[in-house]
Amino acid sequence: MAINLTKGNKVNLKKSSDAGLGEILINLNWNSRPQNQSFFAKLFGTADQGIDLDLGCLYELKNGKKGTVQALGNTFGSLTREPYVSLDGDDRTGASSVGENLRINGNMISNIRRILVYTFIYEGIANWRQADAVVTIKYPGAEDMIVRMDSFDSSYKMCGLVLFENVSDTTFSVEKLVQFFPGHSALDKEFHWGLRWVPGRK
Repeated sequence: MAINLTKGNKVNLKKSSDAGLGEILINLNWNSRPQNQSFFAKLFGTADQGIDLDLGCLYELKNGKKGTVQALGNTFGSLTREPYVSLDGDDRTGASSVGENLRINGNMISNIRRILVYTFIYEGIANWRQADAVVTIKYPGAEDMIVRMDSFDSSYKMCGLVLFENVSDTTFSVEKLVQFFPGHSALDKEFHWGLRWVPGRK
């Protein structure tokens, strides 16, 4: 069984024991190769070469520290020290069966104010329908939560996916966003993060 998150509804992740929430896993999977490309596009080499979709997040800790975890800039984070969020690696093709994984140390919830999970198209056209991306959220003792990217009509390459907020030191609220932006700076501004952004490569 799994829970499909819908916009406008929040779901709570609650600590069920003295040990804490445990590890919260956010998995992103997508189709790397657009389907139904024309024969002539393939013949003459003009077919879309695929989509490099990256998973990342903005974080804000209770002590005021803010930042990002993402492959761009090689800021992969850490589970055992601040920011208590880490990215497993960078799937450049979308061909990996496990996709990309972002992990949150739920046992450190008392140190975390909020986490905004996003994805962006590092390379390839902004064809979200073809990418057919799906986010799955897993944490111990609960049903999986599914976030489907069911909004497609955007030429923007950045998408805010899910917002985790600390509503108490035992509970995260989880809200589906699926909201598109032209880039990191616009996403930051919408949610009042206040980071300074510069161009980067990986």
